[in-house]
Amino acid sequence: MPLPAMLPLWVWVVAASALAAPAPGTQEQKLLVTQRPNVVLVASDSFDGRLTFQPGSRVVELPSIDLMKAHGATFLNAYANSPICCPSRAAMWSGLFTHLTESWNNFKGLDPNYTTWMDVMEKHGYQTQKFGKVDYTSGHHSISNRVEAWTRDVAFLLRQEGRPVVNLIPDKNRRRVMAGDWQNTDRAIAWLRQEAVNSTKPFVLYLGLNLPHPYPSPSSGENFGSSTFQTSLYWLEKVAYDAIKIPEWSPLSEMHPVDYYSSYTKNCTGKFTRKEIKNIRAFYYAMCAETDAMLGEIILALRKLDLLQKTIVIYTSDHGEMAMEHRQFYKMSMYEASVHVPLLIMGPGIKTNLQVPNVVSLVDIYPTMLDIAGIALPQTLSGYSLLALSSEASAHEQTFKIHRPPWILSEFHGCNANASTYMLRTGQWKYIAYSDGASVPPQLFDLSSDPDELTNIATEFSEITYSLDQKLRSIINYPKVSASVHQYNKEQFIMWKQSTGQNYSTVIAHLRWHQDWQKEPGKYEDAIHQWLAAHSSPAAAGYNKTFPGYI
Repeated sequence: MPLPAMLPLWVWVVAASALAAPAPGTQEQKLLVTQRPNVVLVASDSFDGRLTFQPGSRVVELPSIDLMKAHGATFLNAYANSPICCPSRAAMWSGLFTHLTESWNNFKGLDPNYTTWMDVMEKHGYQTQKFGKVDYTSGHHSISNRVEAWTRDVAFLLRQEGRPVVNLIPDKNRRRVMAGDWQNTDRAIAWLRQEAVNSTKPFVLYLGLNLPHPYPSPSSGENFGSSTFQTSLYWLEKVAYDAIKIPEWSPLSEMHPVDYYSSYTKNCTGKFTRKEIKNIRAFYYAMCAETDAMLGEIILALRKLDLLQKTIVIYTSDHGEMAMEHRQFYKMSMYEASVHVPLLIMGPGIKTNLQVPNVVSLVDIYPTMLDIAGIALPQTLSGYSLLALSSEASAHEQTFKIHRPPWILSEFHGCNANASTYMLRTGQWKYIAYSDGASVPPQLFDLSSDPDELTNIATEFSEITYSLDQKLRSIINYPKVSASVHQYNKEQFIMWKQSTGQNYSTVIAHLRWHQDWQKEPGKYEDAIHQWLAAHSSPAAAGYNKTFPGYI
């Protein structure tokens, strides 16, 4: 007899094990009934989700991801709710959209006392542990990063990042390049061996990796910031160099104004040779291979400890990496390379070799975790459990599709983009709106015919653009949110400016934009003065009716 579609996954796991279970009434059988799946969540940084399926997966060897694909479910259209570390992780740990948590930049995340899904699971009997990069309350955000985010509306253009470069460690045997990530992986494995395997409770383990995020660059001169793609020969040999695609770029004069600002502030508007671009991409893919190996170590440890058959493993990332697509590196963009994330689930009760085409996002992690544990879901969450799309327990998926909306929302309010950005992804369409919806032109891409997002068809398909904009406005009052962020940025900048006292001119001239700023410091200080004196909101009093000119 088939099981009811919406039984909790842990109940299904127990039922599915009935054939191998001890005789009814025995102590072993009583213990089995109380079991719930363990959960391991591995979340990396900056991993382009398109690498987890064809054709991107042909570029680099990712055996651990391949194993998860074969033995679990791969979500083909998974997205970050904000393509930058801290706001994205805030969404993942809270289950709420960015404008609801007001996680506006890489410094402002959740309150440290916020109740996350891990807190709820611990309250309901799970043993919990986390290692590595968490960053949902605040990211590793320098003063310079904060000032850059706060002043993004100022009408100037200044390079904020170092020019992206590569650095090769010429050692074919150097496997552990990112030492910090490997140390945290080792700590997680040690915890599994020493604590989890002996626990009488189900456990949930989180491992946060920094890779494949670019490495910090020298703190002075041209290469300032985290713009170094670094790997060893060991990992570079995992990359199919000839299969690497050189992305097509629009001429600088034809770029969308926010894209141009992003490219300029990321120090990417200069000349790059094809070899430079290909090397940056090759090194990035090699860094992805090293990330995959750490995921593999966790899976191997679970298998050796006989925990794998009763543990659900989830792999995802906070956002992607542009890797020179659209003349950019880093993230902070709604293009696929930046906002499309990997999302794979395997374990007891999860369908195998399943590809899920539905659009999903990282706010779905919170309800999924609670659903795995059989915990009732709060009605206030922005996300939906992924189990109905991936587990054997939910065979009748059509019922669930009525409740899950056919769209996802992503938004960005931080540095390297001079307008709040909102992305609605639904069906074949990606609609991107900016600021107040009037001062900056929107973008529309048909991903079915233009997967590289090279042709903005917002004007050509005006009726679809209008319809999607209306849908977006029904989800979020984005002009109002943009105005709130604009006001927040001004208030934060004023407080910081006051804190520097008489040293303001010196301090602001020596931030990451120092090379450009110190050429004409008076001009840039005057631009900030004009910005502070202007209306407090880009949506108020006709502010910014045309895209601002730069100085």
